[in-house]
Amino acid sequence: MTKYRDILRLSSMGLSQRSIASSCQCSRNTISEVLDRANENGLAWPLPEDVTDADLQYLLFPEKAQASSRKIPDCEYIHRELAKSGVTLSLLWSEYCEMCRLSREIPLKYTQYCNYYRKYASTTKATMHIQRKPGEQMEVDWAGQTATVVDAEIGELLPVYIFVAALSCSQFAYVEDFLSQNQESWITAHIHAFAHFGGVTKILVPDNLKTGVEKSSWYSPVINKTYQEMAEHYGTTVIPARVRKPKDKPGVEGTVGIISTWILAALRQQTFFTLTELNEAIADKLTVFNKRPFQKKPGSRLSAFLDEEKHALLPLPSSAYECAIWKVATVQFNYHIAVDKMHYSVPYEYIKHKVDVRVTRGVIEVFYNHHRICSHPKLYGRPGQYHTLADHMPDKHKQYVQWNAERFIKWAEQVGPSTATVIRAILTGHRVEQQGYKACMGVLKLADLYSLVRVEAACAKALSYTPSPGFKHISTILKSGQDMVILEQAAAAETDSDTRPPSLHGFTRGASYYGRN
Repeated sequence: MTKYRDILRLSSMGLSQRSIASSCQCSRNTISEVLDRANENGLAWPLPEDVTDADLQYLLFPEKAQASSRKIPDCEYIHRELAKSGVTLSLLWSEYCEMCRLSREIPLKYTQYCNYYRKYASTTKATMHIQRKPGEQMEVDWAGQTATVVDAEIGELLPVYIFVAALSCSQFAYVEDFLSQNQESWITAHIHAFAHFGGVTKILVPDNLKTGVEKSSWYSPVINKTYQEMAEHYGTTVIPARVRKPKDKPGVEGTVGIISTWILAALRQQTFFTLTELNEAIADKLTVFNKRPFQKKPGSRLSAFLDEEKHALLPLPSSAYECAIWKVATVQFNYHIAVDKMHYSVPYEYIKHKVDVRVTRGVIEVFYNHHRICSHPKLYGRPGQYHTLADHMPDKHKQYVQWNAERFIKWAEQVGPSTATVIRAILTGHRVEQQGYKACMGVLKLADLYSLVRVEAACAKALSYTPSPGFKHISTILKSGQDMVILEQAAAAETDSDTRPPSLHGFTRGASYYGRN
């Protein structure tokens, strides 16, 4: 806008039009025209106090205040449409001209159309400085730029991802590198950042990545279960930034750009073979970075953290959070779930139910409807291993699992010594011990059809003519009643021993042997 007030003031001081034009940064023709209009309207310096710049323009050039007959574009609509993919100002202007033609209105030229929008956009893009409270927020993000380490075995370059955390108040930063951006790396980075700061902020402000936010929403975002569990352990809360709104976390966004220059770019000439070496180099550069003085205010990030923010952080818990990964599994018909190619048993009542699995470094925990139903030590080594608890089995399966040589021998000893000898012979008669389990079970189950005494007698009979009898031998003896002969002989021997006096000789034939009465 032309500085009409300054033109009249400088003219009253006796300056030439050339000097006035140089001071007000406008042409001499404009100066001459303003002074002529002022003389015509009787305006002279000093002006009345109630005359504003807008009033002065209306008095000098009333024609400029007339409304334009051209159609003014809807700048809010333009701003909203430009956010869509492929939409440009040129396209919107052509559509605007077509609308004006249909409504018989005069459109603006393209340059004026763009000027209207630029004025609107400059007001909507206005920024506001928000004074953050000490200990209130920690902003976290992955840096867009990556570093590299060399695989010592094959010489291949491996990408390394950089985690950055910054406190909103002091801008004190923490940086660490990882080989992956997975859930475990994300949680571990937070744990190390809390330890570095020596405390916890009230709020965590992450991006909307899947390791932090499962479902983004301005009103009710769904936080990742592991991330939420970690936040509860440290007594903080997660409030993610809006999607595509980097100004919601300006601290870490600015720090990411500075880190890329002062740390990653500074280490570009060095070669690292392990993450430990790279982290040590980053830690040294980070210390220097946090101690660098601010450009526009006194102190540094470190001094601001120590003076203003450290005392406001929440204390760390007594123990660090153990990183846990949550998964969903379905209980199969063998009442096991598969986790990382290992199999863990679940109570058989939950067959074909979906369960939540919490995986830590040493323990596998299984939950159903937020109630823990079992836990197992985590298996390592070759895939396909099983960890089964007997309490999770149906009763019939428990009996099968309890089959072993020791149990069969103890069971046989309760019947008699001959039965125990037969069971041992059956077990040792097979190359694999488990092959004899069914035969042992069959021999011992014969007592249900006959009796313990008869089974013992049948085993004794079988051992009298073979050192390794089987189930068929014992079953045949019992079916044919051959065991009864042994029992009758034993009973007769006991009767004779009770009625006759003991003989003095080892073998004595009786009167019945010679056919005499």
